[in-house]
Amino acid sequence: MNNRILLSIFLAASLVTSALFAQPMKPVDHSSRYLYKYPTIPHFYLAGALDGNIFSTATIHHDGVTYDPSGNTTPNTNTMGIIRFTCFFNFGFTFNFNFTNHIGLYTGVDIKNIGYIEQDNGYTDKKRVYNVGAPLGLKIGNMHMKGSYFFLGGGMDVAINYQEKYFQERNNITRTNEWWSDRTPRTMPYVFAGISFDHHITVKAQYYPNNFLNTDYRDINGNAIYSGTNVNLMLLSVGFGMNFTMHDKMHEKTIGYGNDDHHSM
Repeated sequence: MNNRILLSIFLAASLVTSALFAQPMKPVDHSSRYLYKYPTIPHFYLAGALDGNIFSTATIHHDGVTYDPSGNTTPNTNTMGIIRFTCFFNFGFTFNFNFTNHIGLYTGVDIKNIGYIEQDNGYTDKKRVYNVGAPLGLKIGNMHMKGSYFFLGGGMDVAINYQEKYFQERNNITRTNEWWSDRTPRTMPYVFAGISFDHHITVKAQYYPNNFLNTDYRDINGNAIYSGTNVNLMLLSVGFGMNFTMHDKMHEKTIGYGNDDHHSM
């Protein structure tokens, strides 16, 4: 008797467990159509523009009447600046508009720390500016949130803070720090091109065709210390852009399954 009771309890528990955990079988769709889920691509979205890590250098030309910060003349020279790296205070926002799934435009506002380093006759000269800029770029590629695309365009920077460090030994540095300085042009146009990879990792090259220095600037002694000097900045940035309003959304679309094709000769 006891064995029958235990067997009955065991069978009942098995049936209840099966009823609770069993997954309903989906009917096999033998029709000629099915539902396919695909991600949408928004026409407009706001994103963060993070240049992040900036490597910069410059082509530097001095002619024979150039004064260095010590007031000495230098011979005609054409050199490349030493690679300068910065990762501090390079950020901004972009406003993106996609015309189609494969082409779009963007603009925005950003802040960049850019400059160059020059070494000559044992002296090191570091010049940099903080710029507020506005780019205008064309995007070509996969406009999906995790897609990759190529972009290019141009923009304009406005210099707001200038800093210079000139030294032979680091314990004896001549420093200059000026807001809205006349040592550089107030506006700095540029062109750029780059690639945005999956998850919004960007690599961008940027070039400033105009002189970084204001050759009309004169120091307190009346010397045009930048006269005869031409500096063109070149940047390579590696950053990460974060989308604030763009999210993957799935739409359902009915697609032909093609049963007729399977049976056609």
